[in-house]
Amino acid sequence: MKKISIIGGGIAGIEAAIFCRKEGFEVELISERDYLFIYPISIWIPVSTLSFQEATLSLSALAKKHNFSVILNKVIAINAVEKNITLENGEIRHTEHLIIATGSGKMKHPGLEHTLSICGEPSQSLALKTKIDALIAKGSGKIAFGFGGNPNDTSAVRGGPGFELFFNVHHKLKKLGIREHFEMTFFAPMPQPGARMGEKALSMMETMFNANHLQTRYGKKIKLFENDKIIFEDDSILESDLIMFIPAGHGSDLIGSSDLPTNKGGFIRIDSTCQIDGIDSWYAIGDSAAIEGPEWRAKQGHIAEMMARITAHNLAIDYLGKNGDKQTYHEHLNILCVMDMGNGAGFVYRDDTKALMLPMPIVGHWMKQLWGHYYKHSKLGHIPRLPGL
Repeated sequence: MKKISIIGGGIAGIEAAIFCRKEGFEVELISERDYLFIYPISIWIPVSTLSFQEATLSLSALAKKHNFSVILNKVIAINAVEKNITLENGEIRHTEHLIIATGSGKMKHPGLEHTLSICGEPSQSLALKTKIDALIAKGSGKIAFGFGGNPNDTSAVRGGPGFELFFNVHHKLKKLGIREHFEMTFFAPMPQPGARMGEKALSMMETMFNANHLQTRYGKKIKLFENDKIIFEDDSILESDLIMFIPAGHGSDLIGSSDLPTNKGGFIRIDSTCQIDGIDSWYAIGDSAAIEGPEWRAKQGHIAEMMARITAHNLAIDYLGKNGDKQTYHEHLNILCVMDMGNGAGFVYRDDTKALMLPMPIVGHWMKQLWGHYYKHSKLGHIPRLPGL
């Protein structure tokens, strides 16, 4: 069998491993962690409605179910000219067919170490829980949540999980009867964070913020984070006992130190079939790839999975004689999420023809919880997988 190597054990990498096996490839997946962390449901870890373990899937269990191999190691160098990758243990491996699904790095902000991120290392979700529990025990405090942007690649912004956790914390404090003792502020450097979701979504978000006495600090670039404050470009200050900040994505150090072609944002340049520009049989998917398209485009988990499935299909055409036409990711670009708020959710969808945000009180929260169960059990083969989900 033709062998495919995949770097990255996240949502994109796992989907690529599963579908490359379905196509008939031998697959080895290289991951630094022995588990898949399910970021879309990790928003509930800090508010104690989901355990850390419940947001993970064992790579060994996934590998056993789908018959691929796992190498627990870190890739420290990529050489596209020689088609080699170097592991942390010093091993250099020739990889004729490679899928890079390593995710992205983060934009560097001065004082970033004073913040925690719900989209960072998985352990930060537990650190956020500790901070939130301490503030609840104290009974009052100032909370600031926000996200940043990458001017060189507007698709690399990830604000949704920040809004979700923000509303979940608000809901938890309200249930405990202590919400009025907390000052909650959401901040972002752009004047209209969330604008990519469409005008209706922006209007609905503004209404929700006003109705729940949630403050905003928009349109000011971040100058510096300190232990208990955020300093903006005009030297104004936002004090906070807890700063949750999601930096915009940027090309990772691994990609930056390689000879791979990249865009101005540091992401790997690919063609419409997800193949890396100028490198036969090497592909990049998910957050590591430079996604071209409309201004509202965004890097999301379902986009990463779609790119993984397309890549497996296209590789099978090239190297296993599969019949059919190659597929492109452009025709499948959209924004799709269920934005959880603790006591409900909003269904968000956008493509080239429409932009929707539908409120789903109570049932929306249940739907997102059900999706979490569906994702885990369908990946493990316990339940059938629905087409397109």
